[in-house]
Amino acid sequence: MSHLSASVFVRCSCGHLHWGRYGAAGLLLVDPARGVLLQRRAWWVHHGRTWALPGGAIEAGETAVDAAAREAFEETSVPADAFRAVSASVVDHGDWSYTTVLALADGAEARVANTESAEVRWVDPDDVPGYPLHRDFAAAWPHLRDRVGRELVLVVDAANVVGSRPDGWWRDRHGAAERLRDQLAKLAEAGVPDPDDPAVTWWPRIILVVEGQAKHVTGTTGAEVVAADTDGDSKIVEVVAQQKAKVLVATADRELRRRVEALGASILGPGTLRTQLDAL
Repeated sequence: MSHLSASVFVRCSCGHLHWGRYGAAGLLLVDPARGVLLQRRAWWVHHGRTWALPGGAIEAGETAVDAAAREAFEETSVPADAFRAVSASVVDHGDWSYTTVLALADGAEARVANTESAEVRWVDPDDVPGYPLHRDFAAAWPHLRDRVGRELVLVVDAANVVGSRPDGWWRDRHGAAERLRDQLAKLAEAGVPDPDDPAVTWWPRIILVVEGQAKHVTGTTGAEVVAADTDGDSKIVEVVAQQKAKVLVATADRELRRRVEALGASILGPGTLRTQLDAL
């Protein structure tokens, strides 16, 4: 089945003219040592001579993440295996949307790779507002700045999350923990909605904390497993205290919630987590 070309201008319900029949996406690439990667648009493109992110129209059937990665490679020569996507935020105009994919890189080399770019440059995040920015990027930057360099870590209290489920926890804790681990690995790939901002999705690092008969469960791609030497709650507090990222803890234990919230973590209710897992 043929699709209509994505490479057209569309006018959204707000009255603005945008590029991309199926929406557009850009890559906010962050290098801890060099800052964020900005692209100065060529004089002849829409909003030419302004600075923004590498990006462009989403092709029919293409995900926003794939589009952002493809456009970044076409415009700056940064390959998809040089970075790790950690979150995405969507500005939705109803009949048109723009997705910013935030990704972490270390040492990625960038250069002008096609005629749509006049220059690419690594910029300190605090210096970005001083550049002549694309109108929409300038409006989005204050919100994006809060997430630059950040990632989400989801810490899961295995005993609390699956202890009440009829999936063999009391008969086979090891097997039940493995099943949860495998589900969490799929969740890491699918993404987790930000509990504070529905426009943001995270692809988290997931840490499953196990204890007792489940402590010999090993990790897998997408889901790390940490065994508690003593009680699980103390191990979870220890794990949370070690993180320098935004942390979500999946537990319904009131005392544990109090302890991790004191460390700055947010809570993801087991019911909400189970709903997300069951939807995979």
